[in-house]
Amino acid sequence: MTATPPRVPRSFLPWLLATLAAAAVWWHAAVLLPFVISLVLAYVLEPAVARLVRARVPHALAVGLCLTLLLLLVSVLLVLLVPIVSQLVPMVRAQLPDLLVSLWKGVVPTLQQYGLEPPTSVDELKAEVANLLQTHAADWGSALWQSVLAGGSGLMTLAGLALLVPMLAFYWLLDWARLMGQADALLPPRWRLHVHALRDEMDALMGQYLRGQLLVMLILAVYYSVGLSLAGFRLALPIGVFTGLAVCIPYLGFGIGLLLALLAGLLQFGAAGVSYPLVSVALVYGIGQVIESFVLTPRLVGERIGLHPLGVILALMLFGQWLGFWGILIALPCAACVTVLGRHLLKHYRDSAFFTSV
Repeated sequence: MTATPPRVPRSFLPWLLATLAAAAVWWHAAVLLPFVISLVLAYVLEPAVARLVRARVPHALAVGLCLTLLLLLVSVLLVLLVPIVSQLVPMVRAQLPDLLVSLWKGVVPTLQQYGLEPPTSVDELKAEVANLLQTHAADWGSALWQSVLAGGSGLMTLAGLALLVPMLAFYWLLDWARLMGQADALLPPRWRLHVHALRDEMDALMGQYLRGQLLVMLILAVYYSVGLSLAGFRLALPIGVFTGLAVCIPYLGFGIGLLLALLAGLLQFGAAGVSYPLVSVALVYGIGQVIESFVLTPRLVGERIGLHPLGVILALMLFGQWLGFWGILIALPCAACVTVLGRHLLKHYRDSAFFTSV
């Protein structure tokens, strides 16, 4: 008598299929990355497209207008860099050698206190640098070449994504209603009411998140511009506005703004000493980071999406680990959706017989 193989419970099949789908997505994460990013982008822009369509704007034109507006906002960040770079480059050429020499002269006494004997004159310093380059030039050249190759590959990938993601988002938005209808058709009828309620809650939460993030960006743009102006920085306005708008890119935007402010301060005030620009930038950006991390983002963004500040940090770290730079960009919107889903699953668990049974 042959034994019949065990049958998989029918209720287990959806979870099995979901697990297999998640494993396939994880295995092909690099290929699917632009599709995931463009889908998130389309989800964020869809309400604006729907409003334009309700205002009798043709659908394709509405999609194009929303994507164009987004590209213009991104271009503003790049345009803000033009006056910064155009003024900093001549200053670097003219002042950087003298600034480095003054910095070295300030470091020499400290090194001598610890028994070190660094070169004390500019000629001795140049001789030491030349000797160092001759000794390690081959090793450093090889490492630099490998870095250039890796960086070039990364830049090509970034440029490819910058072109591919808007195109994919255009097609997502163009067929959004049909795709959502097909997705609804795949749901069991008994699930549709709950899924629609979940989707509506996610839509409302995403709108709150975007409004909160926009408020954070505007407040910080004003703060950094005013703070650097009070410190006497000539490039206070473009650097401050750039830093404020770039905080939508967690950590990276703040870091670039900090480096630009530090370089501008050293080149502007370095002849009189390096302590003033260092202290000024440290105060302005240190206070700004505290305000953003502990007041603005948790209150205006974190609380709007129901995410604890610890959850915000965890989401950024996890998505950065999974998807790199692009993961950091979509971390908080995705975390907002996961938060809504988690609340519904928790409610379902508490209403289940397993939880309520004695």
